[in-house]
Amino acid sequence: MNALPPTTQSRLKKIPQTSAVWEGDRRSLGSIASVLDSEFGTEGECIMWVDGSEGAVRAMEMVASDMGPEAVVRTLLRAIEAPHHPAQPARPQKIVIRDRQLQFFLRGALQGLDIKIEYAADLPLIDELFRGFEAMGNHRTPSLPPKYEDLLENTALQIWRDAPWDVLADSDILTLKIKNCEIETIYVCVMGMMSAEYGILLYRSLESLKQFRFAALSEQSPETLEKAFLAQDCWFLNYELSEDEAEYITETTPLFGSLHPFEGMRASLDEEEAKIVYLALEAILKFCNAHRDLLAEEIIDPLEKNYRLSLPKNFNISKTFSVTIATSPELTTELLAMEDEITPLEFEDTQEVNIPIQEDLIPEGSLVTLGKISWNLVENLKIQRKTYYQSLGVSPIGEGLPAILIQTSRPKAQNIIETIKEAGGLQAICFNPGSDPFSGDTYDLGMLQTGNSNLYIFAEYPHHITQHNKALKQWHKSCQQTTGYCSLIITMGVTGANRGSPQPKDMLAVFEAKAIAGEDLGMGVLELMPNFDFE
Repeated sequence: MNALPPTTQSRLKKIPQTSAVWEGDRRSLGSIASVLDSEFGTEGECIMWVDGSEGAVRAMEMVASDMGPEAVVRTLLRAIEAPHHPAQPARPQKIVIRDRQLQFFLRGALQGLDIKIEYAADLPLIDELFRGFEAMGNHRTPSLPPKYEDLLENTALQIWRDAPWDVLADSDILTLKIKNCEIETIYVCVMGMMSAEYGILLYRSLESLKQFRFAALSEQSPETLEKAFLAQDCWFLNYELSEDEAEYITETTPLFGSLHPFEGMRASLDEEEAKIVYLALEAILKFCNAHRDLLAEEIIDPLEKNYRLSLPKNFNISKTFSVTIATSPELTTELLAMEDEITPLEFEDTQEVNIPIQEDLIPEGSLVTLGKISWNLVENLKIQRKTYYQSLGVSPIGEGLPAILIQTSRPKAQNIIETIKEAGGLQAICFNPGSDPFSGDTYDLGMLQTGNSNLYIFAEYPHHITQHNKALKQWHKSCQQTTGYCSLIITMGVTGANRGSPQPKDMLAVFEAKAIAGEDLGMGVLELMPNFDFE
């Protein structure tokens, strides 16, 4: 490597030189990666420069293990020019390192700066710092008590496989009582039917559940929503998803923790909490599996069951626990009414249309999903160069932007995007009732209205399929939260590893639009008509 540029040398030589001796080193992170919160994990390395006279770290940087020795020079220059507070810019008289090759490299890179570069087998200050990091790592509070760790993680993975969010919306609250528990009633909220996150919230108070729901539905600023989020009083189980592209398998990592107004968010459970959460999750599993058909109904009837649960034999606790779990139709009705009161939809009058409805926009074999995306993802997609973004200036209110995701192949996705753009962009998304007079089936037709008033069917949702009804109901609720705004997202990857779970890099276009009803287009119930082709 050549020496530093003359201009850089000149700038550095203007910085006062002290008589200090600095230690510098580059070490593997290993077990201390979590202590230093490194994005490179245990495979990364830490570069550190320490002032021996003051015993202070002047600069520290985490790098990938394959990063060249130039990274050590960059960190040293930061230590000289912009050290950690409260140190002032300074140039050392001597630096000491324990790597011979790095010593020779630095001699070449730093020539002209009047800094001696020496070798030493031991670096006492840096050695002491790393021993401290290792001690911190060894004494960190585990996220779960050791004897509950496997138990809770296995239960969480069973919940993931059974997917209670396929039948329960986040408004379908369950009540749960554990006999002789310090928490009289736990309120269970299952997330995932239409949200971007999957998990279970175990509220320790009904007031907390209602307060956060009110805040989430109201037009709150991000700061207010964050405050409301941290003020919740609940235990949580969330799932972190990761994609293993080599095996085409989606892996899940369960995350446990607690939220409380005085504690904020704590990503750990103590032993008593772990026991309560385990019993609650086991009861939820049994209840949802035993009564899945009843819970999948549009209106869930009152239902209460009692279970006798026990801890595994290796806990050496022979006691059984009485757990009562029940549906809460009245509470669900109250929460849904809250949504209607807070964000009623108001649409502008739309002129009646009398045009044919087309079915040729969405290619055969495409995957169509109703859902929502987080506001963080919305902002990222706006600046992602490969993504075309049609913006209506939607304000980030509610839990996310409602989205129709259409996943197909890349060429077909590009064709959809070009067709919509040439038609004046996307104007609205609507669902209109339809019927088949021959079979008697009824359904909702999902339709896209483009700027030139063309209508394109993107999906058909039969009324007799309960999951479709719930998904549409949740869609309309989500659109209420955003005051009638939604989006269409065109993605690629239908035949690859991300089939059914498109990643941001797969999203080729986002069209913000208004969510309207068929009545706003002057349409009544649409009837399926036969198309006879006589030659």
